[in-house]
Amino acid sequence: MTLSPLGALAVRAIVAISLFSLPSMAGAQAATTVDTSLHVTFSGFVDGYFAYDFGRPRAIDRAFTTQAVRHDEFNVNLAYVDATLTGARVRGRIAAQFGTAVQANYAAEPRVGNFSGPDVSRYIQEATAGYKVSSAVWVDAGVFFSPFGSENWISRDNWTYTRSLIADNSPYYEAGVKATWTIDPKWTAQLHVINGWQNISETNSSKALGARVDYAPRDGLSFAYDLFVGNEQPDSMPSRLRTFNELIVGASLSSRLQLRGTLDIGTQEHADGKGTGSWNGYAIVARYQLSQRVALAGRVEGYSDPDQFIISTGESYGVEATGASLGIDVAPMPKLLWRSEVKWLGARNPLFPDQATDSGISRHDVAIVSSLALTL
Repeated sequence: MTLSPLGALAVRAIVAISLFSLPSMAGAQAATTVDTSLHVTFSGFVDGYFAYDFGRPRAIDRAFTTQAVRHDEFNVNLAYVDATLTGARVRGRIAAQFGTAVQANYAAEPRVGNFSGPDVSRYIQEATAGYKVSSAVWVDAGVFFSPFGSENWISRDNWTYTRSLIADNSPYYEAGVKATWTIDPKWTAQLHVINGWQNISETNSSKALGARVDYAPRDGLSFAYDLFVGNEQPDSMPSRLRTFNELIVGASLSSRLQLRGTLDIGTQEHADGKGTGSWNGYAIVARYQLSQRVALAGRVEGYSDPDQFIISTGESYGVEATGASLGIDVAPMPKLLWRSEVKWLGARNPLFPDQATDSGISRHDVAIVSSLALTL
């Protein structure tokens, strides 16, 4: 295995952070009794749904989404069980998952050699082991959630039930090693050395670099920046550097109203070696708490990938799309959440399955979805 220059640099940085922390760790151990107690907790989650896409896709699979991906069908979007270990200096989590979102999201998991691909990988939500090398730094390794984006893989943790195009087309998970540094109560930084752009199995002999910085200057206001740099081409093809930059701003305007904006900009070298192209997207989400048990959420979004670096349309043109959604959340009792949402997408060119058109595709897509989720 060989590391890319960026990957090697990131590994050295993680090692340096760890070694730098050892003196303070040793001093802390000498001054106090080390807490060696460990605690294991078990939990679970199930999210069942029904979605209706007014384009009525013939194959039942809805296009350009991982969430509520089946049309006119009762199904499980995401279900998982997990075990989480916590200790003063050790932590870990293992979670097994199932659902149509899992099938859709892991469909592109690479098949290289005999022991890779989505057949087993998709059932691993997380499998991590971590060690606290100082009072402020953790190092974790395994399969874990990515540092990218403002929309979580687990539906209950998002303001909207459906995902934006920028969320579904940036990594939800990754495999590698990461260092997390809590600089102070306002600043947190992460550095990741990973196999690549949302893949557990490798596609080449290079490693990719991920990073994230979070800043919360005061209650109700937060900023985040995350970064990906890597080559996603197999070794049999020329390298094509991909970069991804994301800025996230969150604000609580009152005790009831919250806003969040996310902006993505990515670049990648063209296959013919002639310059670099780009893709970009945005999402603005608002959530309003009507009462203790009822909340409204809305989103506007846009996505542009004319060179089809991320989304392959099957047509000669790429994606130029905008969208909006409106949803209501009702929590009739703790740990039970009923969510309903309507989502509209519109594209510059015909992209969405639609049986009402002669071509079978349309420039617009409208879908409604209702979900009942239980946290165990």
